[in-house]
Amino acid sequence: MSLRIAVLRGGRSSEHDVSLASATAVIEALDAGPHTPIPITIDRESGLWTREGNEVFLAPGARNPRLINGSQTEPIDLVFPVLHGPFGEDGTVQGACEIAGAPYVGAGVAASAIAMDKALFKTFMIDEGIEVARHVLLTSRDWERDRAGALSRVTDEIGYPCFSKPARLGSSVGISRVDGADALAGALDLAFIHDSRVLVEVAINGREVEVGVLGNDELEVSPVGEITYAADWYDYATKYEPDQMALAVPADVGQDASDQLRDAAARAFRAIDASGMARVDFFLEPGGRVVISELNTIPGFTPTSVYARLMESGGLSYEALISRLIDLGMERAAAAARYRN
Repeated sequence: MSLRIAVLRGGRSSEHDVSLASATAVIEALDAGPHTPIPITIDRESGLWTREGNEVFLAPGARNPRLINGSQTEPIDLVFPVLHGPFGEDGTVQGACEIAGAPYVGAGVAASAIAMDKALFKTFMIDEGIEVARHVLLTSRDWERDRAGALSRVTDEIGYPCFSKPARLGSSVGISRVDGADALAGALDLAFIHDSRVLVEVAINGREVEVGVLGNDELEVSPVGEITYAADWYDYATKYEPDQMALAVPADVGQDASDQLRDAAARAFRAIDASGMARVDFFLEPGGRVVISELNTIPGFTPTSVYARLMESGGLSYEALISRLIDLGMERAAAAARYRN
């Protein structure tokens, strides 16, 4: 069956350009298949949705969502959000789709919001019995009212080295490695530019490994991949500039660690009631301890992105992955419709 698929790209976050690259790959793959992509660009500054330069919006319809473009109405069958970071990966766009009654690819409102907030996500992981890095959460209120107290809290509870990061952002934007107390205030100032909630967590001496998950009720879990790089840590430049990182998949971690990581990825996915897709990031310490870092509900999505390569290692091509995600989006919408009044 051929579907008309609205591909959302760009967005209002600092990951706007990353989203454009991911969406271009998705659109090209859809063009080569039976479905019709309808590219919709979300402006970074204004947040306006445009199609071919004209402003559009998603209109509710009784199981018949549509795009309104001036006086024209354009039916759609599915929304494919290819948006990274706030105002796209955090449940906001997913909520708009829910209001419009539009089926969409990926996690729902709650799972998207939980995964986007690294501190909140850790709470769910602790409840699930999955280990997380030792951390403290600071708010802009904490920082503005008692800087000395916030600095002391980090020193006393976390120590150094540590990482300061916005709680609700991705792609390593606003993150700093802090090797001593003299650098902490500047790192926190930077993080608070991007978010009112900042997470400070202990630096972990471990291998950085990642697992892909695909599915709704029944899950496909990829082989484990390992990220390696020459930089001091996995920052924005290392992630996105050419030849700065390498992915080994399957990773040489041994069967026991592989089983543990893949099981933890599936448990994390289910713990937040995720659906569709996720890339789950871990640290594997020298003694074999597994520590979860985060779960990305809309990971980077070009054919050479980590998530696509993880799933390809499990036997799923990029085109087949997109087809499967479309099926999962429609499946999820059909299941949810049974519970609507």
